[in-house]
Amino acid sequence: MIEFFIRERVQPLGTRKGQTVYYAMPKGTHVLENETVVRRIVQRTSLAAGDVANTLISLEEIVCEALSNGDSVELGRLGTISIIVSSKMMDSREEVTVEDALNRPKLMYHPTKPMLKALGKIVMRIDHKG
Repeated sequence: MIEFFIRERVQPLGTRKGQTVYYAMPKGTHVLENETVVRRIVQRTSLAAGDVANTLISLEEIVCEALSNGDSVELGRLGTISIIVSSKMMDSREEVTVEDALNRPKLMYHPTKPMLKALGKIVMRIDHKG
């Protein structure tokens, strides 16, 4: 479950300038830490904790290596991580250079259907009391 609280602020710009507006903010971020992931994998498999931890470290190294080479990485049922580099529109062919036309590379996660289905199961609640 993701819990939210209600915040208020006075709009500094736009059609609501000066008006107090209200919006929902998450109460906190819940992170499933690496140790917990390792423990849960150990509980569901016949692997030892050290094997799982080493596998996760190796996975990180392999993914970083692939991304630094410009490759996408398919992670099975988790989805695919790829790099997106957008380009600015330039007035001439000569202006299209790495320094001037290309934006910083960004990571893009392409979830699989099971991952997207998990999003649909999220329960959200707004705490109106505080």
